[in-house]
Amino acid sequence: MRLRSVLAVLAAGLAAVTCVTAGGPAPAAQPRGGACSSAVSVQGFSDVLDKTTYEGTFVGNLSALGVDRGGALAALSDRSALFTLDPTTLRPRSVVPLADESGAALDSEGLVVDRDGTRLVTSETEPSVRRYGRDGTLLGRLPVPDALRVAPAGRATANQTFEALTLLPGGRTLLAGMEGALAGDTPGLVRLQTWQRDRHRADFRLGHQYGYRTDSGLGLVEAAAVPDGRLLVLERGFTAGVGNTVRLYLADLRHATDTFRVEALTGQDGVRLVRKTLLADLADCPSLGATAKQPQPNPLLDNIEGMTITGRTGGPHGGLRVLLVSDDNQGATQITRLYSLRVRP
Repeated sequence: MRLRSVLAVLAAGLAAVTCVTAGGPAPAAQPRGGACSSAVSVQGFSDVLDKTTYEGTFVGNLSALGVDRGGALAALSDRSALFTLDPTTLRPRSVVPLADESGAALDSEGLVVDRDGTRLVTSETEPSVRRYGRDGTLLGRLPVPDALRVAPAGRATANQTFEALTLLPGGRTLLAGMEGALAGDTPGLVRLQTWQRDRHRADFRLGHQYGYRTDSGLGLVEAAAVPDGRLLVLERGFTAGVGNTVRLYLADLRHATDTFRVEALTGQDGVRLVRKTLLADLADCPSLGATAKQPQPNPLLDNIEGMTITGRTGGPHGGLRVLLVSDDNQGATQITRLYSLRVRP
């Protein structure tokens, strides 16, 4: 089945469970879809996974999404579990555990399903990027620059490392985004690291690095490459008593300076940062009848952390179908929620 056809099934599946919670469907009068901005509209959401388990594994803590071969969804938990979700029901079909070389759990945050079906997974612990087979077998590990390692080995702060992971069109460039700034860099200036490979090889080698400026108080939590090589970038923050801020940007790596050998990013050093354009603040989306378990500027919002592009809409020059997921941190005041967006970059 062609990818576009499979992804149409996925979109239909999400629409079918829009506004459904683990306890049953919301009232039929709830609105479906609406504009968040001139570039982004929300098509629906689903809480069908919230506070559920599958084969004894909690289905939550979801930090990344990917589209698997055959049209299924891959959903990564930051508690070292990788789920396969049915594209129609959005419920798990399978789960495999992940571990590092010593058998220890990962703080798994970023996911790419590679062209051969293997999984590239980041962990914030070191940080690292590892390759796994479909059955969870560890196949290898990519090199990481010393400066990006968590202190004292490097200059990164714990829990502020590789949150984002995406494979650029053509499959030869992998990109990981740091959530927070390195020690010595100006707060808000984060590093995007790339790896390169030859056309017929699976192994990646270190490539260019770029600087990206996040909005004040926000961290970079996900990136997804669009067909022309630009990036959708998700920035997110949280304020107690107020809730989450989630913004979607379009970023362009062209003309940005390679910062691999730049010791300190200051924003005043002549380094050309990655250009970004705001597509939508998701607080401006219609709520679609959603409810929140804690204060939020929009009850639709939660701790959104994962994103994948699932296909196109309106032909080759139309928009993109984008799927988001929130990480509930296995907590009573947060929700595992899937969101379907249409984006016109």
